[in-house]
Amino acid sequence: MNPMQNPEYEKIDVLGVGFHKVTFDQALTLLLQKLAHKRDDHPFFVATPNPEMILESKKNKQFQKTLANTDLNIADGIGILWASYFLKKSQNIKSRFRMKITWINSLMKVVFSSKKIHSVLPERVTGTDMMQALCQKVTPETKIFLLGAGEGVAKIAAEKMQKIRKLNIVGAYCGNAGTQQEKNIQKMINEVEPDLLFVAFGAPKQEFWIERNLPYLTTVKVIMGVGGAFDFIAGIRKRAPKIFQKLGIEWLFRLIIQPSRWLRIFNATIKFPLTVLKVAQTKVSKK
Repeated sequence: MNPMQNPEYEKIDVLGVGFHKVTFDQALTLLLQKLAHKRDDHPFFVATPNPEMILESKKNKQFQKTLANTDLNIADGIGILWASYFLKKSQNIKSRFRMKITWINSLMKVVFSSKKIHSVLPERVTGTDMMQALCQKVTPETKIFLLGAGEGVAKIAAEKMQKIRKLNIVGAYCGNAGTQQEKNIQKMINEVEPDLLFVAFGAPKQEFWIERNLPYLTTVKVIMGVGGAFDFIAGIRKRAPKIFQKLGIEWLFRLIIQPSRWLRIFNATIKFPLTVLKVAQTKVSKK
């Protein structure tokens, strides 16, 4: 069942992007069901928007439209959970001053009372975690294709996953998100008939690529944009320790090991919360 047809999986709006209200286990179960049954008219399109992607969608309306046309949007980032919580809390606030106080209090809850911000969107569901969980749970017959990342990275990621569990990986290719190679990539994918396709071109390129190519992938049942997942699995980039992930401060770990990412981290940790506040205050002004 498509989550948009299931009242249990309602959509929560965060700055113009709808997120399905699902836990990790619910999302995993849904995707395994999609893989276990005859495919629908088109591959089931999964996106994993994070705060950076939300900011991009605000200035790139085509990207916002693409994210509205997915079959499942899962919240990849504690910032998305926080924003859904704060925006709900702010709905009946009529004072800009009270709005700022509520905003500050909600940000403090991210560190000191993180369970509170899970009251609207229940759980963070990262693309990397979902990809790894799917590969652990799919049947041995499920054919998997890895597309994207840097030269050779997809193949290394495939080899690493094969060491954990024997998988039916039928292809691993870097490709690119441009239109020049699309026909060849479509042919390459269709020839090996995968059921599950992971695309790691980074946002918004991977979402645009998926949207353009959906009609031409003849056997794919589930297709998912996974950003830097191949890099993490291949060991090219390190993931933050579990404690950093649990506290929602992966950005701090990344800043320490990759200071060059400071602008992306600034966007996710400073610009995104300020943008959420600005949007909420705009609604106050209209009341």
